[in-house]
Amino acid sequence: MSSSLAFDPIVEAGRQWRKHWGPAATVPMMAVTSVMRVQQIWLARLNEELAPFELTFARYEALMLLYLSRTGSLPLGKIGARLQVHPTSVTNLIDGLESLSYAVRTPHPDDRRTTLAAITDRGRAVASGATQAVNEIRFGTEPLRREELQTLFDVLERVRREAGDFE
Repeated sequence: MSSSLAFDPIVEAGRQWRKHWGPAATVPMMAVTSVMRVQQIWLARLNEELAPFELTFARYEALMLLYLSRTGSLPLGKIGARLQVHPTSVTNLIDGLESLSYAVRTPHPDDRRTTLAAITDRGRAVASGATQAVNEIRFGTEPLRREELQTLFDVLERVRREAGDFE
């Protein structure tokens, strides 16, 4: 990662944006750019914490879906819907988990067209350890306090709901 800048590049971008496109467009640009940058920061922190478990955050999310599922397995299509990713991404995630012996593909017992991903005992142990690790760092959300995180969630939940992520 590069060293810290002597100025906030998003504030500078906002200054330039205001000059070229006016004040009405400036705050939305700065807000979106800030969210995207924080996403990069949080993802890097989580990936660093998950590296000892040979997981990326994306693989961790898929593993946790299996871990928390009632039967320890889910259809690949359901994994994609819950993670809100393309089927190709699900294939890659499960390929990665299989290569680590954290999950296996199995045929659906009642539907020949459906493939299940199932967590292994090794996957359960890793999921437990990885979850302890990310919980210890509060999912990388320092320096935000609990109340600030709740407010952030509430605001972003509204955006996700309005975008049709859920009813």
